[in-house]
Amino acid sequence: MVKLQFYTEEDFPLVNYELDESQSQYTSSAANALKRIADRNTGLEFPVTIFHNGIPRGFFTLDFGEDKMELTDNPDSVLLRSLSINPEMQGNGIGKAAMIMIDDFVHEHFRDCHEIVLAVNQNNVSAYRLYQKVGYRYEGKTRMGRSGPQYLMSKSI
Repeated sequence: MVKLQFYTEEDFPLVNYELDESQSQYTSSAANALKRIADRNTGLEFPVTIFHNGIPRGFFTLDFGEDKMELTDNPDSVLLRSLSINPEMQGNGIGKAAMIMIDDFVHEHFRDCHEIVLAVNQNNVSAYRLYQKVGYRYEGKTRMGRSGPQYLMSKSI
């Protein structure tokens, strides 16, 4: 069973997993994402832990800061960032289940938010397909990311 909860420091040992070189091109580790949040200190980015059977197995952040405006004109949106699943647990449907649950999680905790946006590297085909399967749309917009061109995707909630 997959569950989403706001990150707590207790979660760190189990979300501080190593991503392989390929995955590191496309997403930040939890440690790097938490450092970014601390460095910015805006109070606009919220880390979330993905639990599977009560154990932290993944991580992402919800960023309500200005970075989202690179992907959308909608001020009532959130940028989904730094999504990862512990490599030892990948392939078990945890990521897909989490992506499906994010809509309700955002709606429950951020009632004024009506859109989720994300950027996915064009070479990260498996992530792109997952996002499509759970309802994210690609409408032809791209940008250059740190590891190459990215598709800009969105989902109304």
